Amino acid sequence: MATKIRLQRHGRKNYAFYPIVIADSRAPRDGKFIERIGSYNPNTNPATISLNFERALYWINTGAQPTDSVRTILSHEGVLMMKHLQGGVKKGAFTEEEAIRRYEAWKNNKNASVEATKNKLVEAKKSDAKARLEAEAAKNKAKAEEIAKKKAEIAEAEAAKAAAATAEATVETPTETAE
Repeated sequence: MATKIRLQRHGRKNYAFYPIVIADSRAPRDGKFIERIGSYNPNTNPATISLNFERALYWINTGAQPTDSVRTILSHEGVLMMKHLQGGVKKGAFTEEEAIRRYEAWKNNKNASVEATKNKLVEAKKSDAKARLEAEAAKNKAKAEEIAKKKAEIAEAEAAKAAAATAEATVETPTETAE
């Protein structure tokens, strides 16, 4: 029986998530499967991958063929790296301890680069928010100055009208008394 490691599509429209399953190659995409070994959720940032490492490695070693997208996921998680190292141990190129040490070094390096990328995204988000806040404060300040200018002009006009009214009142008062 030819087995495949592939993704099954679940979820609603425009919000899919994918269980990673071992299935007969003749079975339909979302149909019968042999074993579920993990899941992939591309809706989060970064995408969430949960994988049973030992079972994935077992199925890869027994000859299950991953699809292209699953191959990328397995490579990202280190399953294919471990398979490669186990091949080196079988050939006698290095020992099991050396293979484990190399895998751990690779995994630590990978985790460090992922954390650096996450931190860079967080910093970019913070700086963007800070820039937007400063821009908004500048707009608010300009708007407040414009409103203050208009209020000053209105107050000036009101004062001029009041002065003109008092001047007219003082001019009219002597003419009334003269009669």
